[in-house]
Amino acid sequence: MGRLDGKVALITGAGGGIGRASALAFADEGAAVVAVDIDEPALAATVAAVEAAGGRAIAVIADVSNHADAEAMVAAAEDAFGSLDVLFNNAGIMHPDDGDAVDTSEEVWDRTMEINAKGVFLGCKYGIPALRRAGGGSIINTASFVARLGAATPQVAYTASKGAVLALTRELAVVHARENIRVNALSPGPLHTELLMKFLDTEDKKQRRLVHVPMGRFGKAAEMAKAALFLASDDSSYMTGTEFLVDGGITAAYVTPE
Repeated sequence: MGRLDGKVALITGAGGGIGRASALAFADEGAAVVAVDIDEPALAATVAAVEAAGGRAIAVIADVSNHADAEAMVAAAEDAFGSLDVLFNNAGIMHPDDGDAVDTSEEVWDRTMEINAKGVFLGCKYGIPALRRAGGGSIINTASFVARLGAATPQVAYTASKGAVLALTRELAVVHARENIRVNALSPGPLHTELLMKFLDTEDKKQRRLVHVPMGRFGKAAEMAKAALFLASDDSSYMTGTEFLVDGGITAAYVTPE
């Protein structure tokens, strides 16, 4: 019996990286997956991979920063599978022109905030009523270790957006705890995904990030998917409002205990 048997899971940013790995992991554990992304070919590849492995999935093209798209993706989940039990707000961007406060443009700041922070807000705005209709469920919001540490390679908009995700996660967890709705943040460390590798586009940038990781390597999308699966399932039934750090030890090495 799978840990998500009978559950319906909506995953944004499902076209690659953590999202695709989570779609595969969730489906393997019995969930019907609503895979959401703005990249139609990548999304189609994710759904095809899920179905090839024997799972169930549908593709929904959506810009998570657009309220109509966010509302429609939740409606698609209920229309296709009857309910929504797990909401994984995972979509995000890491803009190549994101730098320090002096050099980062307002346009890069605004677009990063729209997707990484507003996208989580809109997912919850329309997803929480669906979770209520299902009798409760689990929300997972993808944050990042940089919200806690700051980045050695400047990316001020990304870092600030992920700090917003952590704050939003904590507040929603408190507000909805008595409704059987759990809200947790998944904070990955540096990952060997297309998103980060495009940003760390030189060997020097890669090593500047990697030198801080006690385990000495980048994480894998599949490792984050396993952590997300734990948060999605009843295995984490007494967890809400937490920041689940899966980071190769980077924050343990550089954060002073509170």
